[in-house]
Amino acid sequence: MSAVTPARPAVDPEMAAPARPGHQTGSGTGQTPFPASAPARGAAARAVEQPIDGPEGFRRPRPRPAPRRSPNPAVSVIVPTRNEARNLEIVLPAIAAVRPAVHEVIVVDGNSTDNTVAVARRTLPWARVITQTRKGKGNAMACGFSAATGDVLVMFDADGSADPNEIPAFVKALVDGADFAKGSRFCKGGGSDDITLLRKSGNAGLNTVANRLFGTKYSDLCYGYNAFWADLLPQLELPDPAAPKPEDGSMIWGDGFEIETVLNCRVAAADLTITEVPSVERERMFGETNLRTFADGTRVLRTLMAEHRRMEQRRKASGYSR
Repeated sequence: MSAVTPARPAVDPEMAAPARPGHQTGSGTGQTPFPASAPARGAAARAVEQPIDGPEGFRRPRPRPAPRRSPNPAVSVIVPTRNEARNLEIVLPAIAAVRPAVHEVIVVDGNSTDNTVAVARRTLPWARVITQTRKGKGNAMACGFSAATGDVLVMFDADGSADPNEIPAFVKALVDGADFAKGSRFCKGGGSDDITLLRKSGNAGLNTVANRLFGTKYSDLCYGYNAFWADLLPQLELPDPAAPKPEDGSMIWGDGFEIETVLNCRVAAADLTITEVPSVERERMFGETNLRTFADGTRVLRTLMAEHRRMEQRRKASGYSR
């Protein structure tokens, strides 16, 4: 099964890069900024320059150049939002200030009622702002992943709890050989200003269940700051953002808050290389959290069991035996 290895200590080199993505500079010794995506040529280039509008404002640049793995990947930061206007005024400039510069920031809005979209466009004009096609954090993330044009996809919460300055450490873990860089508040160098004792205890119990079911060594299952290579998307088999909403009003599996656990399970089930990256979680800046300790803990446990059944069924169908 997939082993989880700790990331090497992050180095904080001197950096000099522009505020806008797509340009390259670098003054630190051995420092190489994240470039824009590899130049597209001919018909592919023209297609990328002419995005196709999907349902509910979901813009999908199709076709796009295939994502590639390189020492200098283009990095797409996906920020799902719902009523996070005040936080975005701080979070978006902080992401833009990261050095080396990221390739793009994609804000995926979940029909906010607090002017989130207008604030995002005003605060960071070059950010791409799209509207998710259904509801739920999972659908928002899938919409952002599908719209992204980078080589690396970074999952980034809009509430201010994640530190943008950690993005280079996640990218370094991937460049050093990981398929999936898993943020952890509980490995050496990580921490949290926000987690309660009850949530910490629950997380530890869920870690134990996940590690036994999937053969992993996760130290922080319930943390949403992660990054992975974009070429893994087909293996993850997330719900298609273009699929219609269920007529009965229910949610498609993977569209909700279970998305982070689903990703962790599917990466492990696919025997991909996982590296944990130390991360310090900060307190939410404005607004109220959507976390519900017992309800969300139960949801994660159900997700673990459902994804384990899915893994076993697929292995049985393929004739795989452990």
